[in-house]
Amino acid sequence: MAEATQEQTSEEKQCEEVEMRERVLRLAFGGDTQRFAEFCDILRAALPPETAAVLRGSCVTGERWNDGAPFDADGPGTSDMDLTLVGDEIHELYTLTGYFIPGIHSRPLSDDDLDVAPDLIPLRERLMSLVNRPVNIQATRDWVMYVRENLMGQPYLTLIEKNEKA
Repeated sequence: MAEATQEQTSEEKQCEEVEMRERVLRLAFGGDTQRFAEFCDILRAALPPETAAVLRGSCVTGERWNDGAPFDADGPGTSDMDLTLVGDEIHELYTLTGYFIPGIHSRPLSDDDLDVAPDLIPLRERLMSLVNRPVNIQATRDWVMYVRENLMGQPYLTLIEKNEKA
């Protein structure tokens, strides 16, 4: 019985992953699979080894967390993409003042906080020009992602696994 429950949970998780990927592709990339692949390729080439990349937020859920408005409710390209980089080395690119919790969970690199990770600005600009919308880049640790997903119910879509190389 426990095996059936685990298998069902695994199948459900795969279905959720497929739904999230389709939603992200439709909402953030206008259904353009080539642009989505290029976004992932750019990340794969730019990230330090053993760094994962995940998308969170309204491009994954389809709605804003604070008011439930649909993605791009204020017009095309108005909703941002919340990119989270997960690993150890990525934290070396963030300034000490660029953290909510130093060395563990950064503030997002965004228009409001360009000083938190100056070396990531060219990557951010390249990604934004590809998707024609703001891309905010945050760094965190594996266990923070675990807490966010499993205890806080915040889904995310993995774009790049830690062991993927360019």
